[in-house]
Amino acid sequence: MIDTLMLSRIQFASNITFHILFPTITIALGWFLFFFKLKFVRTQNEIWNEAYKFWVKIFALTFALGVVSGLTMSFQFGTNWPGYMEKVGNIAGPLLAYEVLTAFFLEATFLGVMLFGTNRVSQKTHLVATFLVAFGTTLSAFWIIALNSWMQTPQGHKIIDGIVFADSWLAIIFNPSMPYRLMHMMMASFLTAAFFVAGVSAYRSLKGSTSVSNNLTLKLAVTIAAILIPFQILLGDLHGTNTLEHQPAKLAAMEGIWKTGGNVPAVIFAIPDQTSKSNLYEIAIPNLASLYLTHTWDGEVKGLDAFGTDIPPVLPVFFAFRIMVGVGILMLCISWFGFWRLRREQVLPRWFKASLVGMTFSGWIAVVSGWYVTEIGRQPFLVSGILRTADAVTTVPSSMVLSTLLLYLILYIGLLATYIWIVFYMARKADQLPADLQDIDNKSISSTNLSGLAKS
Repeated sequence: MIDTLMLSRIQFASNITFHILFPTITIALGWFLFFFKLKFVRTQNEIWNEAYKFWVKIFALTFALGVVSGLTMSFQFGTNWPGYMEKVGNIAGPLLAYEVLTAFFLEATFLGVMLFGTNRVSQKTHLVATFLVAFGTTLSAFWIIALNSWMQTPQGHKIIDGIVFADSWLAIIFNPSMPYRLMHMMMASFLTAAFFVAGVSAYRSLKGSTSVSNNLTLKLAVTIAAILIPFQILLGDLHGTNTLEHQPAKLAAMEGIWKTGGNVPAVIFAIPDQTSKSNLYEIAIPNLASLYLTHTWDGEVKGLDAFGTDIPPVLPVFFAFRIMVGVGILMLCISWFGFWRLRREQVLPRWFKASLVGMTFSGWIAVVSGWYVTEIGRQPFLVSGILRTADAVTTVPSSMVLSTLLLYLILYIGLLATYIWIVFYMARKADQLPADLQDIDNKSISSTNLSGLAKS
C-alpha cells in the first residue's frame, strides 16, 4: 500500500492542480474586463458593454471555484503537513495573511460592486471597482508567488532551535527567483486567459453568433496571444538561467543531464532511467543545451551526479517540462497564424476557429505542467535546504489520507466537468439577447468596421 507521505503528496498535488486552473484565468480576465469597461466609459459604445456583461459572468463563476478550492488547500497545511507550519510558519503564516488581508478582501468586496452595482453606481465608480478587482487578483498572485519562491530559493531568515524566523522581510519577499517566477506566471495567466477568451468566442462564432462584441473579443484575444507569447519565451529563458544558478539539480532534471560537463546536448526526447542514471532512447542536438543555458557553445552545466541522493524524481520533471514547452510552441504557431490572417483578410476560417475551440484550455495544460516542474523539481525538500518533505508530513494512517484523497478527486472531477459545461452553455445562450441589444448588434454589423471599432 502507498505510504502516508506519497498519498499526502498526491492529495496536495491534486488539490493545487484543481485550484491553480481558476486563478490563472481570473488574474488576467480581470484586466480584460477592466479594458472592456474603460473602452465603454470612454466611447459609450454598447458593444464594449455587451462584452463586459458576458465575460463578467464567467469571471464570477471562475472566481468562486478558485476561492472554494483555495480554502480546502490551505486546510491541508494543518491536516497533512503539520511539520511545515511548525518549522516555517513564522514565514508562511504572515505571507498567507498578507494575501488575504490586502488582496482577497479587496477582490471579494469590489466583486460585489462589479456584479450587482452596474445600475446602482456611476459608470466611473463601476470602472474603479473593476480595476480594484483586477488589481486584487494580481496582488494575490504576488503574495502567493513570493511565498512559493521563498520555498524554492530561501533567504532573509535565521534558524533558532530548528525553527525558522524572519530576519529581513524585504529579502524574503524579493528572493532570487521571485521576480522571474512572478513575471513568468503573470504572462502565463494572460496567455491562458487569451486562449480561453479566443476559444469561447470562436465557439460562439461557430454556433452562428453574429455579435460584433464577440467578433471583437475573438480578434483581441488572438492579437494579445500573438504579442505576448514571444515575451513568455524570453521570460522562460531568463527564468531557466536563474534556475541554473540557484536550483541546478532541478535544471539538470528538466534537461535530463546526468553527468557534469561541457558541450551539453539538448535532449529532445528520452526516457530518463533513475536506476541506471542515464537516458534511454535519447534523441539530442549536440551542444545546444550549453548554448541556451550558459550562452556559450561549450559551457559547463552541472549534472545530477553532482548532487548525490538529493535529486528530484527525474522522469516527471523531464516530461512535464517538455509538455509545457510543446504547448507553448503550439500557442506560438496558432496565435501567429491567426494574427497574420487577421492582418491580411480580417476574417478567420472555420477550421481555424475550430482549432481555437480545441485550444480553449491549452493554457491550463502549460501552467499545470510548469507547476509540476516547479514543485516536483524541488524534491526531496519542501523548503530548499531547510525542510525535507518527509520531515513535514502528518502521522495519520495512510488509509485516512487515501479516503480523503478519493473524495477530493471525485469532487474535483465533477466540479471541473460542470464548470466546462457551464462555460460553453453560457456561450451558446449568449446570443439569445433582449430585443434592444439585438437591434444594437444588427445596426453595428451593417455600419461598423471592426478594425475602426478597435481603435475607438
